[in-house]
Amino acid sequence: MSIILTPGAMTLAELEAIYRSDAPFRLDPAARPAVDRSAEVIARAADGDAAVYGVNTGFGKLASVRIGPDDTAQLQRNLILSHCAGTGTPLAPPVTRLVMALKLLSLGRGASGVRWRVIEQIEAMIAADVLPIIPGQGSVGASGDLAPLAHMTAPLIGEGEVTLGGKRMAAGAALAKLGLEPIALSAKEGLGMINGTQVSTALALAGLFDAWRLALASLTTGALSVDAAMATAEPFCAEIQELRGHQGQIDAARRLRELLASSRILASHTEGDTRVQDPYCIRCQPQVLGACLDLLRQAGTTLRIEANAATDNPLVLSDGCIVSGGNFHAEPVAFAADQIALAISEAGCIAQRRIALLVDPALSFGLPAFLTPNPGLNSGLMVTEISAAALMSENKALANPRSVDSTPTSANQEDHVSMACHAARRLGEMTRNLAGIVAVEAMAGSQGIELRAPLKTSKALQEIIASIRAHCPPQGDDRILYPDIAALTELVLDTPTFAQPAGASAIDLEPAA
Repeated sequence: MSIILTPGAMTLAELEAIYRSDAPFRLDPAARPAVDRSAEVIARAADGDAAVYGVNTGFGKLASVRIGPDDTAQLQRNLILSHCAGTGTPLAPPVTRLVMALKLLSLGRGASGVRWRVIEQIEAMIAADVLPIIPGQGSVGASGDLAPLAHMTAPLIGEGEVTLGGKRMAAGAALAKLGLEPIALSAKEGLGMINGTQVSTALALAGLFDAWRLALASLTTGALSVDAAMATAEPFCAEIQELRGHQGQIDAARRLRELLASSRILASHTEGDTRVQDPYCIRCQPQVLGACLDLLRQAGTTLRIEANAATDNPLVLSDGCIVSGGNFHAEPVAFAADQIALAISEAGCIAQRRIALLVDPALSFGLPAFLTPNPGLNSGLMVTEISAAALMSENKALANPRSVDSTPTSANQEDHVSMACHAARRLGEMTRNLAGIVAVEAMAGSQGIELRAPLKTSKALQEIIASIRAHCPPQGDDRILYPDIAALTELVLDTPTFAQPAGASAIDLEPAA
């Protein structure tokens, strides 16, 4: 069954469903009247005498060059061909699907002047699992994601490359194989397709969705570390969080309480423990992870608005006027991407400190060095902690803001740009690094808890440990560990088990209105 895209009203949950599934999608037919009206306005302008940017003029610095009615179609085709100038690794298929969905949503607002026929061509490609090859680099996040969106558009006219069922081939060949005809672009349609923030926004949304899942997963592994370290749960009590009032902190503490409820390890040292306070990486989890959750939610609000926006130029307004503006400037997306990067970095930083605590016998309250039963002869998890530290350090560098950068382009016509595409693209590398850190904490936390036997952790955490052990055996004598890290990295990235353990209250990225 197709996912129906409702212009102006898509939720983050609906957008995530597109990102995480292979289901086809199509624009709500109710959008067609507005789309048709704007296309008619553009058609009249193309036949008129008044200069209208991108309709009967050149582009950018060439906006003063008039184009005759007989050349408007060639103008749009040339625009797409000339702008297919991207470089770098192609976008992953889930991101490409999201780009195409976002472009449909933008066109569906009825302000772009693009015919319904163009929308039908995108839908037909999605239905047949034809995905454009979109190089990931080449956009500065202003005047639209020009190069990558041109690569998305080229297959509609039979140019460029696509994958069909996962196999890379020329777009013309793929369309012919499916019996689809390339379309000829009409006035403004090429410009309407490549102006917009859809690539930057799709990459930022992908980073957001994975970062949210991993932030919640790090609460799960953080709970493992609490019990492994024989720490206390008192700092997680509800009233402490309510006295401060931040929702993310309240949510994070509740999740930690739920995961640790009924732990016999926790109950075993409530009396007689000489430690007054646990280190910050244990005690301040609600404050740090809660702030990360709040930051991700703020970014999510921005990206939900952007995903539903009309961001090309010029736009056909409700009174029929065609007006040039600047909705293609992706500054909001760049800021959101930088916020997401900060949250990813901090979630990994505090998780790495918990790993370091568990492998250090001076801090781990009785656990053997590096969590091996025979330290000295065995090195245990010594170097897994180092690997996590390396990933943490990489993410610290990657978290430096991209939105503060700008460089003039297009012969100084486009003299301030957002760098949103670059800001958003680096989130994929950062989430992968964070997943590796969370995977190592899963190894260390489960190992530490098992070394507390015969004491047992909570039922919820026992189930989590069982899922870990399905991919990573307990640490006995030294063995090669990178396959275990890789398996756990995929586990925390690709399954909701860690983000939403059985019996725990849901923590939503987009709270219900």
